[in-house]
Amino acid sequence: MKALIISDSHGFEKELKLIADRHRHEVDALFHCGDSELPNGHEALEGLYIVKGNCDFNVDFPDDLTETIRGVTFYVTHGHLYNVKMTHVPLSYRAEENQAEIACFGHSHVATAFQENGVVYINPGSIRLPRNRVERTYCICECEGETIKITYYGFNGEVIPDLAFRFTRK
Repeated sequence: MKALIISDSHGFEKELKLIADRHRHEVDALFHCGDSELPNGHEALEGLYIVKGNCDFNVDFPDDLTETIRGVTFYVTHGHLYNVKMTHVPLSYRAEENQAEIACFGHSHVATAFQENGVVYINPGSIRLPRNRVERTYCICECEGETIKITYYGFNGEVIPDLAFRFTRK
């Protein structure tokens, strides 16, 4: 199972579509963790599971969603409702409530991944306004056997080697 995870595109239309089109035929799901600032039904959002971010006004995206893709349960939210810039505890409660194996979030624009209590947390960073790095990032999560592998990419599709993560599935 492979999933593209992207967040905080903040109005980038062509850029978002370019990234989605680049990978859509190699992944099983495309997740956007909010702050697209695009209207529901916009062509750049075609085929993406998307949640509402704090900058998504007048749209009817859900605040969060839970999807099981080829046996892997993802919980996706923007993160602003769970105060992710300060702590991951409220997000962890919600992910565990939803029996998620992988929790995806954005809001902080900081590309990171970590595992806690059997749940893998992924923030893909931002393709528009990254923080703590120069690169504008997104990632692909791959679950194969007992391994969860997360590969981060720069905007142009180049792999970012120092943002590579591997976790053992619990």
